[in-house]
Amino acid sequence: MADRRGQRQQPMITKNYSRSSSTKSQKPSNPNSNTRFARTNKSATVYSVNKDDIDEHQDIPNLVGTCPFMCPVEERARRERLRDLAVFERLHGNPAKTSSTLAVKKFCRTLSTNNVQASDVRPVSVLEETLNYVLNLLKSDCRFEVVHDFIFDRTRSVRQDLTMQNVTNDQAIRMYERMVKFHILSHHKLPKCGSPDIASIRHLNMEQLTKALTSLFNLYEANRAPHSIYKDEAEFHSYYVLLHLCSDNQGESLSLWFRHVPFVIMKSKEMCFARRILRFFRLGNYKQLIYTTEAEASYLQYCIIERYISEIRALALSCVNYGGYKLQPYPLTHLSNLLMMQESDLESLCVDCGLQTSSDGIGKVLLSTKLTSSCNPKRGYQKYCELVSERLERLAAEVSEL
Repeated sequence: MADRRGQRQQPMITKNYSRSSSTKSQKPSNPNSNTRFARTNKSATVYSVNKDDIDEHQDIPNLVGTCPFMCPVEERARRERLRDLAVFERLHGNPAKTSSTLAVKKFCRTLSTNNVQASDVRPVSVLEETLNYVLNLLKSDCRFEVVHDFIFDRTRSVRQDLTMQNVTNDQAIRMYERMVKFHILSHHKLPKCGSPDIASIRHLNMEQLTKALTSLFNLYEANRAPHSIYKDEAEFHSYYVLLHLCSDNQGESLSLWFRHVPFVIMKSKEMCFARRILRFFRLGNYKQLIYTTEAEASYLQYCIIERYISEIRALALSCVNYGGYKLQPYPLTHLSNLLMMQESDLESLCVDCGLQTSSDGIGKVLLSTKLTSSCNPKRGYQKYCELVSERLERLAAEVSEL
């Protein structure tokens, strides 16, 4: 059930999800829970408890849901009557008709836990089935922003039902990990959508990604056994570091956060990778950042780093411009290989950055140096983000489901 690997003088044990929850004390009234968040004082000082998916002023009751469907019957009937059905919930395209296999419970911001009925809350088994269903819609042919909007709301409702039942066991960890992955994938895909309000959608997605990741860390701590970590725990901690590459208060917040991360996680290859990327980004070491990302990043790690790739490329252009010889233009072929991008895209980036290119008469494009007109692209960096890498393309193709 566990992989044992040596880590200094103490072994690191990787937990599988089949681990019995009997190792933690349980409240008899709620079989879904291994432990309450409040039980772990260490966790409370490290991560803020995230329960804002329900009224934060409500006490969480001992509740076990009994709803056997993805959407409670009363809600389904009400939304049919109000024609409040998403495109994925409509039976034969009818906006006023759905079924128990299509309708999925919506997130309710004003839900009061004092008045909620067990019949309106889905048990863990139904929540897992619901999560499987909504995440499978990522394979849909619909525009990604439409798919994202639906999954965004319905996964938030899943988290709400988990919170109301105080579910903190391994099943909850598994579901939170999948929801965090969805938000990271959305973080990568949303900028490529053409929706006019995509900036606000990205902001909301990042907000929920942060909250879901914080809750996941709480779950890890609440279920912590001595000298052990979960199978993918180090990977998810590395996501937190990479998400703070360009944070305004990254120095203080990350340094404090690092002090509370378990030693075995800090020494894992995933965290060592994230910390190297953080160091390269802060030092402006564009070559090492790009090469290390291409060689070692998992696909989801790359999804987070990608938005910074063009910024570091622009830095590289600035270095070449100010550090090169004026009478010896820099060949774009060499620079495109160094920055791992198509030469045509690099030429466009140079123009957008206010730099001049020229031809040597035999088909080679050169970058003029010592120009004082360099600037950041007015249209942003998004079109220049992707790394030209067969390895990353292969990893992207392998991410078929979350």
